[in-house]
Amino acid sequence: MDKSQNIRIRVDEVNFFYGPRQILNRISLDIFNQCVTAIIGPSGCGKSTLIRLFNRMNELVPHSRLEGKIILDGEDINSSLRNVVDIRKLVGMVFQKPNPFPKSIYENVAYGLEVNGVKDKLFIEEKVTDSLKKAALWDEVKDRLEESALRLSGGQQQRLCIARCLAVEPEVILFDEPCASLDPISTKKIEELCWELKKDYTIVIVTHNLQQAARIADYTAFLYLGELIEFGETDKLFTVPQNKKTEEYLTGKFG
Repeated sequence: MDKSQNIRIRVDEVNFFYGPRQILNRISLDIFNQCVTAIIGPSGCGKSTLIRLFNRMNELVPHSRLEGKIILDGEDINSSLRNVVDIRKLVGMVFQKPNPFPKSIYENVAYGLEVNGVKDKLFIEEKVTDSLKKAALWDEVKDRLEESALRLSGGQQQRLCIARCLAVEPEVILFDEPCASLDPISTKKIEELCWELKKDYTIVIVTHNLQQAARIADYTAFLYLGELIEFGETDKLFTVPQNKKTEEYLTGKFG
């Protein structure tokens, strides 16, 4: 299959600034459909800034400025013709720290649908069930849907946030260090979930954990000081990196 036919997001010569400070420098890469793409690199290299461009989250930061293009399904997401609310429905996000609302488990998942004007109770019920199943949480919570989401464990809360994201039917899911605050067992569940979800979604994950990237990512991008040092198939990047800086980072010489 021609890879160009499978591109979901194209990052084209992107520079990004917070005020006068340049965070990203001439980044170009392709995110492929129904694949997991990991973004790795030391703290402060621009990983989270990059993925927040994919759903225009950085617009919320005062004095930020983008040069270049983020193309989603062939269209520039920053075009005046694109609605930011529609972009954020299409490109969902799961954050580093689980952030359930102080509502019931059911209400957490239903929230996005209700905010978007869905009134059909039966449809919402079906969507909540389906989303919890896709997030591998249904069996653990099906008898306690009216309980507060805040009573769930950290790993369960993170999967609930994934279910909440899935309920509004995104096509791309961004994970920003989703396992950073989780124990190894919960981390394994999230990794298995990413692998399962890529059958239906395009996944981009920022991670500090090199082993995690090696385990779950089809493609990996290595960022350093705001520049894309290397991008390619994960197996190749980890075993025969083309750039000396990549090799040094992977072998722990800095980071």
